[in-house]
Amino acid sequence: MAGTVEQKLAEQCIKLHDAPTPVANYVPFVRTGNLLFVSGQVCFDPAGKLIAKGKLGAGVSIEEGAAAARGCAVNLLAQVKAALGDLDKVVRVVRLGGFINSAPDFLDGPKVLNGASDLMVAAFGDKGRHARTTVGVASLPADAAVEVEGVFEVA
Repeated sequence: MAGTVEQKLAEQCIKLHDAPTPVANYVPFVRTGNLLFVSGQVCFDPAGKLIAKGKLGAGVSIEEGAAAARGCAVNLLAQVKAALGDLDKVVRVVRLGGFINSAPDFLDGPKVLNGASDLMVAAFGDKGRHARTTVGVASLPADAAVEVEGVFEVA
């Protein structure tokens, strides 16, 4: 039976899929004490296809980027579930770090990352409000438009 957080996600037509496996020499998450650090998740959909590919400000719109960031957040939550077995064990979303594949003059990275932030608040309510960093970068793996990492306080 799905917990409260997964029920909130289901109300938004989001069903968690199996957590993506790492593509290099790292682990998908590390727990130390009551903190869970989740490695950066690119914007792959459940079928392994990029939700948005390319650069924001050079072919990828803010709306497409926000959808990609939301997809990254879904992948983060899939990793959290793999680590804990139950999203209801999340005490708080502490921090998200977002990397936006950006054209040199693209300045709206924060608007793009709202796609991930909004999902965390929708899933966890006030516990989903978090600190955040958004950084524009020259490239990302697979030419993904967005990558998001997260830190979660867990029970």
